[in-house]
Amino acid sequence: MENPMVLLETPEGEILIELFPDKAPKTVENFLRYVDDEFYDGTLFHRVIKGFMIQTGGLTFSMEEKETLEPIVNEATNGLKNVTGTVAMGRLPEPHSAASQFYINVADNPDLDHTGEDDENFGYCVFGEVVDGMDVAVKISKARTREWQGYDDVPVDPISIISARRFE
Repeated sequence: MENPMVLLETPEGEILIELFPDKAPKTVENFLRYVDDEFYDGTLFHRVIKGFMIQTGGLTFSMEEKETLEPIVNEATNGLKNVTGTVAMGRLPEPHSAASQFYINVADNPDLDHTGEDDENFGYCVFGEVVDGMDVAVKISKARTREWQGYDDVPVDPISIISARRFE
C-alpha cells in the first residue's frame, strides 16, 4: 500500500508531502483529519525562520488560534529525524501537546529530535517528508519577518496555505 500524500497550495507554489503512517500512525491519522476537514485552508505560515523551519497550521490571517481537536500522543520515539525536508508536529513545551500545527524543516535540526523521555528532550514527531516543492518551502523560509501580535518571525507579507488536500 502506498503512503498517503497531501498537496499544500501556497501563494509561493505547491508542496507535496508524503506521510508515514507506519512510523507515526496516530499523527498521520490526526493530520489527515484536519486535511479532510479543510481545516488548514487559510492558515498562515506564522513562524518562518531562514535556515531552520517554516511553521503553519493553527492561526488565521488575524493571528487568532483556530479551534483544534484534542492534543495527540507524541510519536517522536519513531526513529525519524528532523532533517531537511521532513515534516513534523509543532507543540507546546509539554511533549504530548501537538494538535494541528506542523512545520517543514528547511535544514537539519537535530536539536528537535527525540533524545530522552523528559519534557526537554522528548523531541518533535516527524511524520512526513516533502517529495516535491522543497524549493517553495525554502522560498517561504526566506521571507522578511517581524514581531506581530505577540508572535516572532511572522512574515511581513502574509503567506498562507490556500488549500491542503489529499493527493492521489
